[in-house]
Amino acid sequence: MAEAAAFQGTGPSPARRWLRRTLTVAVGAPLLAGLLQHPSATPARAAEEGTGSRTVDVSIDTLAPSAPVEGDTVTVTGTLTNRGKRAVTDATVNLRVGPRMTSRSEIDQVTRRKGFRSDSDPQPLDAPEIEIERLEAGVSHDFRISVPVSKLGLDEEGGVYQLGVSLTGQTSDQQYDRVLGIERTFLPYQPEPTGKRTQLTYLWPLVSSAHISADTASDDQQTPVFQDDDLAEELRPGGRLDELVTLGKDLPVTWVIDPDLLASVDAMANGYRVKDGTGHTAGTEANRKLAERWLGMLEQAVQDRKVVALPFADPDLASLAHRGKAVPGSLQHLQSATQLAGRTVETILHVQPSTDFAWPVEGAVDPSIMAVATSAGARKVIARSDSIQDDDLSYTPTAARPLGGGTTAVVSDAELSTAFQGDMVRAEKSTLAVQEFLAQTLAITLEQPEDQRSVVVAPQRMPSVAQAQAMAAAVRGLGARRWTQPLDLVAAAAAKPDPDASTTVPRASRYPKKLRDGELPVQAFRDMKTTRDELDDFKVILSDATRVVPPIGTAINREMSTSWRGRTGDAAIYRVEVRDVLQGLTKSVQLVDKSDLTLSGRSATIPVTVQNKLLQDVEGLVLQLRSTNKARLKVDGEGTADLPVQVRAGHSQSVKFPASANANGQVTMVAQLYTVDGTPYGPPMSFSVKVSEMTPTVMLVIAGGVLLLVLAGVRMYTQRKRLAARAAETETDVETETGAGAEAAAETETGSDTQDAGDAAREPGSPDDAPPGDTADGAEHPSDLDADTGAESGDPSGPGEKVDR
Repeated sequence: MAEAAAFQGTGPSPARRWLRRTLTVAVGAPLLAGLLQHPSATPARAAEEGTGSRTVDVSIDTLAPSAPVEGDTVTVTGTLTNRGKRAVTDATVNLRVGPRMTSRSEIDQVTRRKGFRSDSDPQPLDAPEIEIERLEAGVSHDFRISVPVSKLGLDEEGGVYQLGVSLTGQTSDQQYDRVLGIERTFLPYQPEPTGKRTQLTYLWPLVSSAHISADTASDDQQTPVFQDDDLAEELRPGGRLDELVTLGKDLPVTWVIDPDLLASVDAMANGYRVKDGTGHTAGTEANRKLAERWLGMLEQAVQDRKVVALPFADPDLASLAHRGKAVPGSLQHLQSATQLAGRTVETILHVQPSTDFAWPVEGAVDPSIMAVATSAGARKVIARSDSIQDDDLSYTPTAARPLGGGTTAVVSDAELSTAFQGDMVRAEKSTLAVQEFLAQTLAITLEQPEDQRSVVVAPQRMPSVAQAQAMAAAVRGLGARRWTQPLDLVAAAAAKPDPDASTTVPRASRYPKKLRDGELPVQAFRDMKTTRDELDDFKVILSDATRVVPPIGTAINREMSTSWRGRTGDAAIYRVEVRDVLQGLTKSVQLVDKSDLTLSGRSATIPVTVQNKLLQDVEGLVLQLRSTNKARLKVDGEGTADLPVQVRAGHSQSVKFPASANANGQVTMVAQLYTVDGTPYGPPMSFSVKVSEMTPTVMLVIAGGVLLLVLAGVRMYTQRKRLAARAAETETDVETETGAGAEAAAETETGSDTQDAGDAAREPGSPDDAPPGDTADGAEHPSDLDADTGAESGDPSGPGEKVDR
């Protein structure tokens, strides 16, 4: 590039530089005289410097090496952009190296400074210098300057120096040389290791938002159902979580891991499903392999490293302390999350994590947060120096602060911890952040070079890709270990404390309002309690509670996650979905609606049906049936009756209750399921029973009717026997008459022809020829066979009709 060539022998000659500076002095002398004569113009001149020096935006994109030593060559690259309305002419680009800084406060002052200040910005170096003849308005121009460390004028003992890049030039309205743009950064220079190096602990967080829902597939493996596929995007090469593992594996950092993230990625690696409208679909094989690959990388990265496990799903300690304590049972969520953390990390990563650390949001603490943080077993709380402050000290004390009762506050450095927040995508932002971080760490060491101290850096929980890359660049910049040495968090918490360091936990009134406004509301904890209570009532009836309790229980833990800050609506939706899933399961065991009954008689059985749509048996239920009017209808001799219930998976069970009636009328019956400990399960079910009782009068009438029927039967039987006897007698008389007639006929044939003639002359239609039954007398004779009614009909008898039985 032309800018690099300028330093390598093609820059302006010394005579030309002398001429320019002479002209600048000649032009500036009258102005200086005027200022001396009119002191009131000084503020206006300073204001002109501040605004005019921002005409050109100077961007420092790279600075290498970030922490040079003797013999190195420092190279600065960047961009010049004319933000003004006029072209810049006869411009030069220079490096400016300031004097050695003696405190961290000086670094802060330089960082806050905007625009060129002649009273505080150093003079430009004689070389190198880049000339730019013309820079049009709105146009950008890249530059590159290289200079040996020996030419920078640094002290041999080292220290932190301001390094600036400025552009000096003219515009058409002000045709004299002045600084039109400047950018400052820092150059930490420590050619030899310090006598006492600061022990620096850098936390490397692996935290994500909640991805798994409370729902699972109905298969034997209970395949988890994810809210979305966003986690896969973070695991892809170049994704946020992939980048954190890729960068962190080569850095001396302490891994701080949310076990829920590990559980989520592990679930994805073993097959998962993703919500799709009202149902869910299978996750892709490609995403499953991404999860498997990421877990393998992480497992290798954490071997022989310190791993700190946060409570499962990284619960919001401040929300719990300020809002959740008002709801009974809220602290149990934190205890269960802490117990689950160690097992999860050990199972998936095969390392033994430290589980006695608590990390409130942004390290802000007050007495209630400390109490909640230690209630679940944590004895070390990661705070921050803008919360537990050391205003009376002129140096940075050691992080460990014993608070009594076995509790230690590990106070991270606020400036170092927030160094890489904000937009780090632009090269200028990340470069300036890295250089300031390195400068601050060297300044800490040089505050008390004879004393070794321990400093902790706790960055933001979920750094972006660009932020993680800047963080890694800063840690690598300390790799030479000339003024710092790495230390894990466990050792930092056990370091010898500074007796002068503050151990005062700030009052609740000093808790930042911005953080308090982002806390979960009290209603969120009420929702969690409701869901937890329903789960506790449900699990006691299950033959295999492990199919329900883990997915629902961990989902309740996720409802309390720190990741919901700033996402109030999403948090509320997630809580509703978790409860809906649980209620869908609990309603699978229910009473079947019953229609009204009619009970006739003094006693009967009343069946009530329990339905189980679950894929497992249910037991430990008691079905109670209660009569609202036991004077009219009793159940098992009392007003209520309880019977145990066991229902197989996918079946219904009918439970029969003995009932006895005492009076007529309608009675409302109430059926209710209970768990064995007496807790109502599900809503009650009501139905009506109409009682039609048999009174003594009614019974007497019925008995009389029965007696009449018996008597009628006896009479019919007697009549039939009489009729049968008469029929037999009639048959005997007929046979006798027939024999006598035959004998007379024979005698007639042999003795008299006159009789035959008379017989032949008889009229066929005379009464003598009529059958016996055709006469009135014959019809009325009860013994005549032809007087019977004929064949017995098989049809039902009509009303009032007597029917043979």
